[in-house]
Amino acid sequence: MSKGRVLLGIVAAPHGVRGLVRIRSFTGNPMALASYGDLSDETGSRRYRVEALSTSKGAVLARIEGVADRTAAEAIRGLRLYVERERLPATGEREWYEADLVGLPAVGRDGRDWGKVVAFHDFGAGRTMEISGGTASRGSVMLPFTDEAVPEVDVEGGKIVVDPPAGVLAGAEMKEG
Repeated sequence: MSKGRVLLGIVAAPHGVRGLVRIRSFTGNPMALASYGDLSDETGSRRYRVEALSTSKGAVLARIEGVADRTAAEAIRGLRLYVERERLPATGEREWYEADLVGLPAVGRDGRDWGKVVAFHDFGAGRTMEISGGTASRGSVMLPFTDEAVPEVDVEGGKIVVDPPAGVLAGAEMKEG
């Protein structure tokens, strides 16, 4: 389990003239964003009390204490909201927080070094895992974050085992199918 803080959301835009904001939430239930108590900025030096009001167009419509008008809401556009890792609920079997996986080595079933997990993305066709820096690959590559392509996640052991689909990563063996 990683220490430190985990990114829960980003202030996307003001909403109206009374200081409400739209927040892009990274929580499983977007409205849960406000259930963790005060959130902090990237440096951890400022605290924000967030009240989630509703969801609208894929974002959480929220009030942030101390933000009373559109000008103040505009000033915090792009604000990244974090929570201390220990305040998050425990994960179940075959569940992970992406923050716990970033930085882990990605190793092929054959032991090849595919790099380290850099980030996770969702471009609309499912979660992808970005890995970079391995001796078996050049540059940064995207791998579907599926049970087939990522058969083992060992947070305690500090690694992710990958089995890339044919053609996704240079050097990946062709699979018969």
